[in-house]
Parts: sequence; structure tokens; C-alpha cells
Amino acid sequence: MGTPVRGGLNYREAHMLMELVADTGRLRALDLVEVNPVLDTHNMTAQLGVEMALSAFGQQIL
Repeated sequence: MGTPVRGGLNYREAHMLMELVADTGRLRALDLVEVNPVLDTHNMTAQLGVEMALSAFGQQIL
């Protein structure tokens, strides 16, 4: 969720990775970084961070 880079993960790939983490059952804590409310347009970055965290803890998007 930081600076976009060529060849980086897209939205679905990131969710899939978080779902794979959740499937291991080993995640105990998660630290979200690079969410800056001052720079967050319409709360979009914060919402994406919440969605990724939910996926990491087991919620599936499909």
C-alpha cells in the first residue's frame, strides 16, 4: 500500500496473499504502516488497509 511500483501487487493479488496468510492460522498481530490521514483522499487508503487486515485475519472478499 506504499508507493506503487511497476510489477508490484495489484488489489486482488494483495488480498489473495492476505488470505494465504490467514489460512496458515499463525497470524497473531498485524502492523499497518503508511496510512497518513493528512494525505488520504476520501479515506481510501485507510479503507484499503482495513480490507487487507480483515483478509489477513480470515475474511474472504469473494
